[in-house]
Amino acid sequence: MITELEHVGVAVNKIDEALQVFENILGLKLERTRTVEEQKLKIAFLKVGQTKIELLEPTDKESTVAKFLEKRGEGIHHIAFRVTGIEDMLQRLKAGGIILIDEKPRKGVECSKIAFLHPKSTKNVLIELCEP
Repeated sequence: MITELEHVGVAVNKIDEALQVFENILGLKLERTRTVEEQKLKIAFLKVGQTKIELLEPTDKESTVAKFLEKRGEGIHHIAFRVTGIEDMLQRLKAGGIILIDEKPRKGVECSKIAFLHPKSTKNVLIELCEP
């Protein structure tokens, strides 16, 4: 079951430049940055109420975010929902015709379990499910 909006992922070429807008102009507070080698990403987390903005900067031109940037440019990459019972939810979604990128949850950066739904079956929106 979806319980809340967890975060919005925004693909950027350079986190430092994006922070000029999100932190200095909009006034959001940077919580922390983190490099995730296995995903070839540098990530910055900004808090907005109970939700976060997740800035995604590729650290390798072969990463999925680098390919996204090359194809679409900077902007919203995905939306993430906090869920309970992620395994059951994935089974129900698949049975309902949703294409899963992740058949089984994997370890996430913020949440202990994550899984992505293919945008082809969600009106061109990459959706991440997160279970703490």
